[in-house]
Amino acid sequence: MREHLMLISKAHAAFAETSDELIDLANAPTAMEAFFWNMGPIVLLVILFYVLLIMPQQRRFKEHSDMLSDLKKGDRIVTGGGLVGKIDTLIDDKEVLIDLGGGTKVTALRSMIQGKTELKPAANDAKKKAAPKKSETKKSESKKKAESKTKTTKDTKKA
Repeated sequence: MREHLMLISKAHAAFAETSDELIDLANAPTAMEAFFWNMGPIVLLVILFYVLLIMPQQRRFKEHSDMLSDLKKGDRIVTGGGLVGKIDTLIDDKEVLIDLGGGTKVTALRSMIQGKTELKPAANDAKKKAAPKKSETKKSESKKKAESKTKTTKDTKKA
């Protein structure tokens, strides 16, 4: 028993030869359901983008602005250009006078201050001061030997 169907093209006619296949088409999702299924991954990507990129950037911006508002005279800071110094004067809300040492003072924008820094000796510097190099100890030993030889030769010449 074959029903006569008026289909748009021959391809549809070839595809829908039996009425069972037409029932499958009736259970197909509506346009609105298909729209939501297609938008789901896009919405998920937008949420993921916000959580992984935008939220951390906002947190860093807030921490930086809090640090800038807490600056006071005498704080050691690092500028965006890599200059390290102490805050000498807070000129206004936008500028500070920085003492770089050696009598050098510069005016900088507060927004260009990257962060506060603590004066700590480098780990290598502490080791160098604690223990002299082997070559330095050998040189000092050889100098002592040379001095003792010259003393003995002077003593023998006097006698």
